[in-house]
Amino acid sequence: MARFDTKKLHAGYNPADHNYAVSVPIYATAAFELGTVARSDDLFAFDSWDPLYTRLSNPTTDVLEGRLVELHDATAAVSLASGMAAVSYSLLNVTAGSGRILTTPRLYGGALDSLTQVFRESNVEFDIVNDPDDVSSFERAIKPDTKVIYIESLTNPNATILDIEAIAEVAHKAGIPLIVDNTLATPYLLNPFEFGADIVVYSATKGLSGHGNVIAGVIIENNSFNFDSDKFPQFRDTPYFLRSQQGESRSYLDVFPDGPFTGRIRGIHLNYLGAALAPFSGYLVLLGLETLSERIQKQVDNAEKVVKYLESRIGKEVLWVKHPSAEGNKYKALAEKYFPKGAGGVLSFGLKGDIQQRTKFLEAVKVWGFQANIGDAKSLIINPSTTTHTELNPDLQNAADIQDETIRLSLGLEDVEDLIEDLQQAFEAAGL
Repeated sequence: MARFDTKKLHAGYNPADHNYAVSVPIYATAAFELGTVARSDDLFAFDSWDPLYTRLSNPTTDVLEGRLVELHDATAAVSLASGMAAVSYSLLNVTAGSGRILTTPRLYGGALDSLTQVFRESNVEFDIVNDPDDVSSFERAIKPDTKVIYIESLTNPNATILDIEAIAEVAHKAGIPLIVDNTLATPYLLNPFEFGADIVVYSATKGLSGHGNVIAGVIIENNSFNFDSDKFPQFRDTPYFLRSQQGESRSYLDVFPDGPFTGRIRGIHLNYLGAALAPFSGYLVLLGLETLSERIQKQVDNAEKVVKYLESRIGKEVLWVKHPSAEGNKYKALAEKYFPKGAGGVLSFGLKGDIQQRTKFLEAVKVWGFQANIGDAKSLIINPSTTTHTELNPDLQNAADIQDETIRLSLGLEDVEDLIEDLQQAFEAAGL
């Protein structure tokens, strides 16, 4: 069996199936010829998985999905037009218009606010575990109509780590799946399926593609959770469009035996809500995957060196530093278990001074890019409380441990000494 670095270059692609093209071709077409009536019947009855219409599938994005399936030792995937589509479609799929979502305040601000702005309109409520580090708090918070636990494996901006394996056990004891957003970690640093996750979602905009040039999302499943349950009757549904060519009723479990979760998303949410990943965007993510290990490892190494520098400035310009590699960080033991290669390239620190000095500092950096993305090949800086997490009210920001003085860093691939010197000159420019 091929190893990770071989899979990221070759998995899911056979050049012989694509005119022997060495690089995955971009299939810039809306539709595909049906050929014969018999072939058309097979396509529309799900008896063939050849591409039919690019809103549903495309050879370029099919390769991307197949490659990510192999990188996770999973069974099925669906690519989408954004990370938020991946989060939203996953939660819409598992709740299906009723029940509750159990999560933590340590989510991307837009994802957390969507629970209020989107899901309550869909008759779905949510509960927040205010102490996610206490695994028993998840068990206590589960209610009879809770349908899923949704967490991030490595959180933004403070790089906290949850005990995924223990939380998975809590979820499965309650008969519900665990959805893990693995955006910051990528499969290079962590495969959540190895620790009990049932569904993994990504903003492929970030580390998977890694160059700040594409918006994309992915949902992956490993078919380990049994959705043939009274709690999830939507997977037993037999909609008319799933009928066989003989007119027999079929459910999502029948038609998508290796991936009922992503199959239902493709059949309903992608088909009818339409957040399809463009072939060119899928191609850009594939290009990024080819250098995933090398990029992420250098970003981790750079982050650890910047952490040491910032720690040397505590009591001067810096109030505190948050990253599992920081001295005395409470997540060191969990980092050793889940992130032996390093706990990612995102960290935060507290900046001394008032709002005017924070403004001067952010506007003084020259190498760091002041922008809202993360996981780019270039190093980025931002103040989350008034940008990436501005949707959250003060109580939720406090629960997420996001303070006015919080500065988030996303490490890129520059020479780390240049990054450190840039921070130092920005400290001086701010009068700190």
